[in-house]
This record gives sequence, C-alpha cells and structure tokens, in this order.
Amino acid sequence: MSLPSSVDVAIIGAGAAGLGAAHALAGSSLCVIVLEARNRLGGRAWTVQASPDVTFDVGCGWLHSADKNSFVAVARQLGFELNKDLPPWRERAYGNAFPQGERDDFMRAMEAFYERLWQAAQKGTDEPASLSLEPGNRWNPMIDAISTYINGCELEDMSTLDWDAYEDSELNWRVRRGYGALIAAYGAPCPVALNCNVTLIDHSAKRIRIETSQGTLAADKVIVTVPTNLIADQAIRFSPPLPAKIDAAAGLPLGLDDKVTLALDGAEAFPKEGNLRGATMRTGMGTYHIRPFGQPCIEGFFGGSFARQLEAAGEGAIAAHSIDEIAGFLGNDIRRKLKPLYESRWGHDPFARGSYSHALPGHAGDRAVLAEPVDGRLFFAGEATSPSFFTTAHGARDSGERAAKEALAALGKP
Repeated sequence: MSLPSSVDVAIIGAGAAGLGAAHALAGSSLCVIVLEARNRLGGRAWTVQASPDVTFDVGCGWLHSADKNSFVAVARQLGFELNKDLPPWRERAYGNAFPQGERDDFMRAMEAFYERLWQAAQKGTDEPASLSLEPGNRWNPMIDAISTYINGCELEDMSTLDWDAYEDSELNWRVRRGYGALIAAYGAPCPVALNCNVTLIDHSAKRIRIETSQGTLAADKVIVTVPTNLIADQAIRFSPPLPAKIDAAAGLPLGLDDKVTLALDGAEAFPKEGNLRGATMRTGMGTYHIRPFGQPCIEGFFGGSFARQLEAAGEGAIAAHSIDEIAGFLGNDIRRKLKPLYESRWGHDPFARGSYSHALPGHAGDRAVLAEPVDGRLFFAGEATSPSFFTTAHGARDSGERAAKEALAALGKP
C-alpha cells in the first residue's frame, strides 16, 4: 500500500512482532500502518522454495514450546499442517561419526553442565555461563557449540540469569509449508507499506514525525519492533535520543545462526529425519538434519563466531564447508550426491544484522528496560523484549500484541 501522510499508530517492522501488533489493533477503528524495509513480510521468518522438491525455512523453523506457542492456533486457523515428529537432535543419529557410547558420555557431560548452570542462576549473580563449565572436561568445546546453536553465541557471552529466564516446554513442532510461510500468511491482511525503510523517529513535538525511504508521515503512537542491533547501531535514530534504549539494545545483541540446505541425490538410501554430527571436540562445527520432512536434502546449522567466520568468507562458504564436513563424516563418495541449494547469511542482512538476541553477562535486566514505553507514545516489541520466550517467533508475536494493548490504553481505547 502507499504511504499515508498521517496515521494514529505506526508500527515499525513487519516481522512476527509487528504483525502481532497490527492484528491486535485491527478491530480498534484506528488508522494503522506497518512500515517494512524489506520487500516481503516476516522479518527473520522466511520460507523459500529452494528447489521443486525442497521447502526451506531460511530463518526460524521450529515452533518451540508448542503447547504454549501462539502460532499453533494461527496455523490451525489458516489451515497450515503441523508436524509433531520429535526433533532429531538427540536421537536418530546417522553414521559412525559420533558413536553411541561417545554420544552418551557427551549427553551426561551436557546434563551435568546444565545442572551447574541452574545452580549458579539460583545464586542471583549474572555471570557468564561459561563459568559453569567443568574445568578440563573434554566435551567443553562441543557444549559451547550447542550454545552457539541455541543462543547464537558462545557461553562466555551468555548471561546465566538470561539463560535461566527462558521458558522451554521441550515440545517442538514444525510447519510443513514453512514457518516463514505461515507468518507471511498471518500478515497478509495487515496494512503494510513494503520497501519503506525508517531512518528517524522524531518525538520532539506533539505528534511523532517518521522519516522513511518513501517520505515522511506523522503518527500519534509508534510501536518499534526492529531487531536490537538496528537500535544499538542507531540505524534508526530517535530525536530526542533515547540512550537507555540504545544501551539496553547493546546489552541484548543478536547472536548469529546460519542454515544451509543441500540437495541430496539418491536420498532414498538415507533415513528420513536423521541427525549427523561428529565428535569433533571443537566449537567450530556444524550439525546436520538429514531429509527433513523426508525431502531429498540435508540441512546444516552453524552458530556463533564460527558462523561469522563462514559468512566473512563470502557467499557459498557455508555450503562448501558443509560438504567438506559431511564428506569427513561419511566419506568422499557423498560429495557427488550433494549440491548447494540455499544458505542464509543473517549477519549480512542489513535489516537484521544477526539472528536472535542473547543477554550479555550482567544484562539480563535489559529486556525489561527495552520493553518499557516512552512518554506513553513510543512502545517497544520484538523477541528481545519477551521476558521468557525471547529468541522465538511466538515470543515476538506475543510482545507485539502486548505493545499494541499498551498503545490502546494510552489512547484511552478499551
């Protein structure tokens, strides 16, 4: 839609949070616009057809805590099939790269680490999660690798109290047509201006002035849902400045997780929903999902500083490393069966600059600071503002709904 000159409420960002806010305002009779810098809906949720046979979630792919995930009801309402198969993370190992005895030993070390981390959190000191590693344990590098997959960062950059605040029911489902496709369908009825990059939010006068790549508009209320890195980097500026928001966003940087999908020739010879990971004893390693949904492909997953190194090596580096690592596990004959289809590079996405937030040690309280409204006119949402479902799409959606209710209350609307 075209950009209006004046609205009651402007929402910055058409990811899950912005769309959640738009839906919450839909029946209010207010004039609402969602301003999205990209040419599509969904933000860090994005499904592509990587090949005629492979649907690939470039961003989020799992409905975490499915029994508490608000997108489950959305999926059912919109007719999206939910897949409830157990994730392959712990079971269904393929090949001999990580023998069962070694896997069992690793899991014992992992569970002991989580117990120490929980005990540390009960003391109330917001220390680096890495302090809960057992000194000298041979599995420490791989425990750190798991952190890069879950948090997008190594344990030394992870707040112990933030880790403890995360709520996980350990029920993980998927959307057969793609989580990104679901969120795009959820946003289809919303009033969105695409290719509309916001650069300035001027709240110095009675009405808020918003400068965008398509022109300027005025609003009574603004809901900001952009990733923390954009606020911390001041890609969107506030006038007057909001140093508390910039500091809070800097304490909640986006970690990095990247994904790749590789076409797999002769896929019928490989198990559906298999897991491939080696006992590499290093943090810089990938984990692989063989034939998700039975598709003829292998998905790779990389996190933290290793993902940044691969991104820095240029386009195609993630796929090339994946093929090398898989060949190291399964033998060189596998190379001729693998072909790169699609890879993410979220760190190089100018409107994300990362994957999802983690609190730095000492900054677990920054989520509440970031979520706090300013002067009853500026409201903040996004996964980083969720108190217990941060890093997730449903946490983002729910935060958008919360911010919309705050805006309605400020406007005197029921």
